[in-house]
Amino acid sequence: MNNPDIGKLILRVALALMMLLHGVAKLQHGVGFISGMLQAHHLPGFFAYGVLIGEIVAPLMVLVGYQTRIGALLMVGNMLVAIALAHSGQIFSLGQHGGWAIELQAFYLFTALSLVFLGAGKYAVKN
Repeated sequence: MNNPDIGKLILRVALALMMLLHGVAKLQHGVGFISGMLQAHHLPGFFAYGVLIGEIVAPLMVLVGYQTRIGALLMVGNMLVAIALAHSGQIFSLGQHGGWAIELQAFYLFTALSLVFLGAGKYAVKN
């Protein structure tokens, strides 16, 4: 059984839904903690609202397959910033159960990066 378009659809849906849940949480609870992290790094706090692009708009683009490569690239950028701001001290660490301390963040990053190169496949609104 060889159907790369179904594989791309599964990859898109899984990444988009999981990332979207993070975005919904930020809609419900605000982005104040992100603003604080940005300000601690001498960056403007209002940049925190950019996370809504990476965790709401981009996942919706990927989910429906509209400009999937652009949406995935936005998620790559979102994850690079998240890792740099919140998880940089964990990059070379193992978690409590032996896995990479940032395995979830890395999963989002590398899955999105894969979609940048793969595209949406044929089950999409528009490539």
